[in-house]
Amino acid sequence: MTSLLEINQLSVKLQSKLILQQLDLNLSAGEILGLVGASGCGKTTLLNAIAGFAKPCAGSIQLDNRLISDSEQFIPAQDRHVGMIFQDYALFPHLSVKQNIAFGISDYSLSEQEARIDSLLALLKLSEHKDKYIHQLSGGQQQRVAIARALAPQPKLLLLDEPFSNIDARLRNELMLEIRQLLKQLNITAIFVTHNKDEVFTFADKMAVMAHGKILQLDSPTAICQQPNSWQVADFLQLGTWLSCELKKNELDTAFGLLTLTDTEYDLVKKKQQSVDGSSQKLVMLIKPQYLEINEDNPANACVEHISVTEQGYHYTLASLSPNDTAKDKVSFYSQQLLTIKEKIALKVNPHPILVYSQ
Repeated sequence: MTSLLEINQLSVKLQSKLILQQLDLNLSAGEILGLVGASGCGKTTLLNAIAGFAKPCAGSIQLDNRLISDSEQFIPAQDRHVGMIFQDYALFPHLSVKQNIAFGISDYSLSEQEARIDSLLALLKLSEHKDKYIHQLSGGQQQRVAIARALAPQPKLLLLDEPFSNIDARLRNELMLEIRQLLKQLNITAIFVTHNKDEVFTFADKMAVMAHGKILQLDSPTAICQQPNSWQVADFLQLGTWLSCELKKNELDTAFGLLTLTDTEYDLVKKKQQSVDGSSQKLVMLIKPQYLEINEDNPANACVEHISVTEQGYHYTLASLSPNDTAKDKVSFYSQQLLTIKEKIALKVNPHPILVYSQ
């Protein structure tokens, strides 16, 4: 697929602080990218740099084979053909729905404006609300107006900064699916920022995990969750809990027993254990809840510390027990079996793809 957006070695400073550091990103036409990362990692700054609200100090941005930012050239925001939806929508309260949508297409003829507005009102199911003011709309309807206004000038790229955070949880998933279908129907390329990885699974084709102004991993949401490329990615996405482990021959020694490694797994773990200077590093294994279960045949190796009730059953947090009966690693898993606080049980780790990282 042809790249619509190409970002090379992009760096951005705000008040002398480096926010984005030599960031690279390619996005194909029609793709929807979800940006996730901790607060302050640079997600919104990246959107602002693409939109033309933040000037890079190094690197370049190309949109549809047109250079819009580098060290010498900076195309103003209004000339970039980029639409942006802010977290609070930034709609004009003194204008009607129809007038809000018309705001960005004032250079169209009146007949062109009417046709474009009517088309978007129909697509976003707003036709009956066109003469209403913003305060007369629900949160979901306001979101639709913001999207219609951003799409009216037919941008090449749509940017959304936490677009669903103000929507009632019950309606959020329905709205995300509807907006995604619309963007796909119109072949709109989009980048959206969120703190919720579940939103990325629903709305996006690709996920980018950011930290300290860089993209740590870029892939499909499923691929990243199945094979995070670093401890930082897995930890941020809260894909499971961490279990200390030690490499012994072709096995991993954990608080819940030995796990036999394949030759390929052994080579990967051995490589991660070696630091740059040749010394051994501490290893941790990512344990997802679905790979843990109660083993009533073995001696107790864990103690229940916390219990909550979920749709998947009882959710337990347990501390592994060392030989002297003191708490060690903490893990979590789901079970239909009711346990009690401080109850000691035996857990076992079922065979699964090994995910081991150095810390």
